[in-house]
Amino acid sequence: MVTESELLDFMRETAYKPMTYQELEEHFHIADAKEFREFLKLLNRLEQEGKIILTRTHRYGMPERMDLVRGRLQAHAKGFAFLIPEDREHPDVYIHANDLKSAMNGDTVLVRVNSKSIAGGKLEGEVVRVVTRAVTQVVGVFQNEEAYGFVIPDDKRINRDIFIPKEGFNGAANGQKVVVRIVQYPEGRAAAEGEIIEILGHKDDPGVDILSIIRKHQLPEAFPDDVMEEAMSVPDEIDPAEIAKQGRRDLRDKVIVTIDGEDAKDLDDAVNVERLPNGNIKLGVHIADVGYYVREKSKLDQEAYNRGCSVYLVDRVIPMLPHRLSNGICSLNPKVDRFTLSCEMEFNEQMKVVKHDIFTSVIRTKERMTYTNVRKIVEDEDPEVTARYSELADMFRLMKELALKLRSKRMRRGAVDFDFEESKVIVDENGKPTDIVKRERSIAEQIIEEFMLAANETVAEHFHWLKVPFIYRIHEDPDQEKLLNFMMFVANFGYSVKGGKGDRVHPRALQSLLEDIQGTKEQTVISTMMLRSMKQAKYDAESTGHFGLAAEFYTHFTSPIRRYPDLVIHRVIREVIESGGTLPAAREEYLASRMQEIAQQSSERERVAVEAERDTEQLKKAEFMLDKVGEEFPGIISSVTSFGMFIELENTVEGLIRLSAMTDDYYHFHEQHMALIGERTSKIYRIGDEVEIRVARVNMDDHTIDFEMVNMKPRRRGEGIEDGFGGRPGGKGGGKPWQAAGGKGGKNGGGKAGKKAGAGKAFGKAGKGAGGKGKAAAGGKRGKRGAGAAGDAGPAVSFGFGSGKGGYGAGPAATSRKAGGSSGAGKGSRRKKTSASGIFIGGGSSGAPGADGEPPRKKR
Repeated sequence: MVTESELLDFMRETAYKPMTYQELEEHFHIADAKEFREFLKLLNRLEQEGKIILTRTHRYGMPERMDLVRGRLQAHAKGFAFLIPEDREHPDVYIHANDLKSAMNGDTVLVRVNSKSIAGGKLEGEVVRVVTRAVTQVVGVFQNEEAYGFVIPDDKRINRDIFIPKEGFNGAANGQKVVVRIVQYPEGRAAAEGEIIEILGHKDDPGVDILSIIRKHQLPEAFPDDVMEEAMSVPDEIDPAEIAKQGRRDLRDKVIVTIDGEDAKDLDDAVNVERLPNGNIKLGVHIADVGYYVREKSKLDQEAYNRGCSVYLVDRVIPMLPHRLSNGICSLNPKVDRFTLSCEMEFNEQMKVVKHDIFTSVIRTKERMTYTNVRKIVEDEDPEVTARYSELADMFRLMKELALKLRSKRMRRGAVDFDFEESKVIVDENGKPTDIVKRERSIAEQIIEEFMLAANETVAEHFHWLKVPFIYRIHEDPDQEKLLNFMMFVANFGYSVKGGKGDRVHPRALQSLLEDIQGTKEQTVISTMMLRSMKQAKYDAESTGHFGLAAEFYTHFTSPIRRYPDLVIHRVIREVIESGGTLPAAREEYLASRMQEIAQQSSERERVAVEAERDTEQLKKAEFMLDKVGEEFPGIISSVTSFGMFIELENTVEGLIRLSAMTDDYYHFHEQHMALIGERTSKIYRIGDEVEIRVARVNMDDHTIDFEMVNMKPRRRGEGIEDGFGGRPGGKGGGKPWQAAGGKGGKNGGGKAGKKAGAGKAFGKAGKGAGGKGKAAAGGKRGKRGAGAAGDAGPAVSFGFGSGKGGYGAGPAATSRKAGGSSGAGKGSRRKKTSASGIFIGGGSSGAPGADGEPPRKKR
């Protein structure tokens, strides 16, 4: 029987030329009819998955040998997209909106690379084929046009509305939030077509906002019946006979505690420390043995794999496992027996692990401690709390001593520690936000953080040297181009990143810089820019190290209730322990074949969870500011872009001051300095500066907040640029409405900024797509009316968009190829079947298209 790996290895050979299925059958000497049928099934499956390609001459070959790249599509609200290749060495590929075919955000596609920039690295291509669809349903607001309807998607990366025929309404009313199943994907100018499968309620009804985000990210809520059936069969408590039968190490007589937040219900880690006679400190980290109850290939396991992790939204948790397990038998509740996996480490005075042991165990925690109470004992020395936990107080003090020493060692090693403040939105029973509070990172949180880091590193190194299939948490070195830009940026402040050798930099050099800027005005700006220059951490089957932690070996071992990779490695650990330190060859081969797939799935689910959590937080923060329009607050500039600057308030709410609202001067964006500089006054705004703002408006459709400067004087009459584009009619040389500032509308078109810069320069080298040489407004062609989308049509600096490998990490480069907004529909244009946002469905003229070839869109 020919296996997938044998077939793919053969096709990857240099001498291989595409063959028909008959030629392949002959090569592999397939004679048996049954084997031939299985071989054809294998060819069909691999072809459907995009792993091999069937040419027009019915020959099979490898995509990479045909200049095709397979990967995941990352779309942008402006219409263009990037391909993030599965081959991690391959740079990202930019795809123009016209070259997407019917592909949508998240789809796995095959792309033909058809051009490369002169400088190299920046590739452009077109979608050849969609391998798997990521978007099968869309959440949005229904718009009833009687004979037909539209759904305007919540996800701005889906930048065309979904056409709904009359028979697809299914009872939906105008203005309701709905879920649409896509029946036909967009092709050319025609929009996607769908049918409404769920009505969530009116967009302003309580609870509909969070429910919309849950549906948008397709997060699973209720568990299927067969999963719940398995969960119900799990016992509520441990049978004493089971402890003896398994031969677990009995730690029930040890003083072990959990330390968590007040509202935590799934307690998956417990700790204990003791000072040994030789002066060393012994740390025990005990993690719930979830894998004992969630067996491999069970319904519970398959559901946990699909979910990937628990998702913590503002007002609820969507758990990876049913509550019966996560809050019951798997939770290390106080004073009850629980099965655990333990990692004990002995540290000498230099905080080196001189001895460690990883084993199955049974524990009984003495107390369920909270971060607040531990802090009161070790930091505040609160007499009442200390008296209540008098038997444990000395152990907590020893925990503090050990944690501080571990942290000190980690910092000396070069771990990068960003001290960003996190916040939590408090909501009432109706989901209405009532307050935003900052999350504390006290010594109690640091104790658990340091202990978990130590256990994760110890377990990762132990199993790396055993050479068994495993899942590691890796953090790759920063992209060299981004790092170089960051180094040039900090040089503006008089700092340098020390110790960079060749094209690499040690994380210690970055941590030293963070220490140097501690307490300075530029601390926020440099910390933020440093974070943006780094890559995202992810899961991998290979241990390549963790840059941010300066750790050679790292994994996630400590949270199997809420993270699937932890659950998987728990099973491996227990198998290795029970098999005497090794695994049978067949089992090792099977696990090795699965680990990279599990790592990739877990990384993808983690990204979805982070996006959903961010969306709900942004939504509730916007809602919190609704009744504060007109109020004034002090804030700090948190980001500077070509279209304005973002301001963060004391309560961590962030809002945008648009360039068009900065009326006292014309401001130019300097990307290298990350600053807006006034043309007449030379006034500079950059990250970290303190400003006084007023809340101007809150947009609950986009969950965005607009600020304006307090006491900002208006420009002199006739010098205005409306939203940075299209000079206003009237005034001194204002130019005609469809012409960009600095265009042909007069010598001073758009005032002083016009003659000098044109819209392009005024927006920080905007490129041809957004004003270009000053001939046309944003969006390219003039159109007969309206100069395109104002304001936001300029190229936003989009940090970290794309994976960064193709040189598309940030800045105006990310909006190349006329990515600006489209022009107006044109005077007297005829349109059939268009939604409020101007989407053309088909049949008849659509008016003048925008610069990117897309149909015109009216402003929503």
